[in-house]
Amino acid sequence: MTKTKIAVAKGDGIGPEIMDAVLNIMSHAGAQIEPYFIEMGKEWYQKGFGTGMTPESKKAIEDLGILFKGPMETPKGTGMKSINVTARKVWSTYANKRVFRSLPGVETVFSKAGIPIDITIVRENIEDTYGSIEHMLTYDVALCRRFITRPGSMQVHRYTFEMARNKGAKKVTCGHKANIMKITDGLFLECFYEVAKEYPEIQVNDVIVDDLAMKLVTSPDDFEIIVLPNLQGDIISDLCAGLVGGLGFAPAANIGDYISIFEAVHGTAPDIAGKNIANPTSLLLSGTMMLRHIGQPQIAENIEHALLETLNLGYHTADFLKGKDKQVGTREFSELIISHLPVKVLIDAGLNDTRHRIAITGNRMMESNENYAGEINGADLFIESNLQPGEVGKIFEELLDNRMWKLTTMSNRGTQVYPTGSIYTECINQYRVRIERVDETKEISQNDIFKLLQESGNRFIICSLEMLMIYYGKKSYSLAQGQ
Repeated sequence: MTKTKIAVAKGDGIGPEIMDAVLNIMSHAGAQIEPYFIEMGKEWYQKGFGTGMTPESKKAIEDLGILFKGPMETPKGTGMKSINVTARKVWSTYANKRVFRSLPGVETVFSKAGIPIDITIVRENIEDTYGSIEHMLTYDVALCRRFITRPGSMQVHRYTFEMARNKGAKKVTCGHKANIMKITDGLFLECFYEVAKEYPEIQVNDVIVDDLAMKLVTSPDDFEIIVLPNLQGDIISDLCAGLVGGLGFAPAANIGDYISIFEAVHGTAPDIAGKNIANPTSLLLSGTMMLRHIGQPQIAENIEHALLETLNLGYHTADFLKGKDKQVGTREFSELIISHLPVKVLIDAGLNDTRHRIAITGNRMMESNENYAGEINGADLFIESNLQPGEVGKIFEELLDNRMWKLTTMSNRGTQVYPTGSIYTECINQYRVRIERVDETKEISQNDIFKLLQESGNRFIICSLEMLMIYYGKKSYSLAQGQ
């Protein structure tokens, strides 16, 4: 068989020792892979590579399409972006898949109660607040822009349902906060149900994310597959890791159409690096996810069976909540797993790499089929001012040409303070001033908005501006709290 060449980054801290252990297990299991070691991690930040990797390493990953990586550290206090987040976003690995299963020998509240856990979380991996577009609007006000897009949502939902169908799952749940974030989470939820129509054999439901968090710690066996937006998915994933014993038992895959990343998501644990006590389980299970992805499911099955046999016998590394009688080191643990591999290695002939590598010549533009440009209905002007709401409102009322524009509302920290509000609403020195057209049958242009912006800029510092859009007769922007 032709071996599949994969890019391997050992990582920082305990990364090299657990990666060596995992690759040794894979080799003994007969995995048809050829590791190509690349330069990536904290060391390369410190050598002046702002992305944490050399250009040669970046090219190798893009050429091979698979990155298998250990935990990595971003130097603190340097202003550098996380190498882990950057890699996922740059290569459009839009679906973060994490599997949480009860493992023998790993005691949790649920294992003691005899409640098995088998939950798969799919987290949208590119958008949301992880766009990391932040600004200081005033000295006292920080703004983070949150992006949820229709193409991105459709992409992660379709992956989720395809995965559910392939594994014979019966139920998919969408976690969200659409009761509060009606536009952004509302779009994510709308796309979920749109894709769900294509999979009538799968039961679907949605749960508000705070309620979901409670239900996961009271009745986790009610859930099978959960899909969430990026930030909520990040938090809920770590919650689920706690249900099965911690991040040391939680594998992760970042799936894209061109490149996929398989990694341990726990920390680098520099305090125990080189001491032969690190737990390789998470990275090993991430490796079996990778083997399935490249078409070697039987090898993955053999490795997982050997791991479970080792755990069943009570062997464990130092992080397990177990006695010391069968506590072993990293190398010894991996050797015990190897000893439980099948004597005769079954190789998946003809299935060593099922991916279809596509030659691309430019960035793919992800667009829905909607070509309708929408209508401009006005603008939200974000201004800096320490005047009272009534004073700001009066200035804008005088400023506006009432034949074309009307001041609909003003809010401070999202709560309406004009034309009505409460004297008990505490304000900061930044207002959102919403101005809408008087006659909704009369078209207005961007230039009309820019003229209004210029006139307003003569009276106030304009921090930011957002167009107020109407799509198919529906106002596509949120109300202020209390409006």
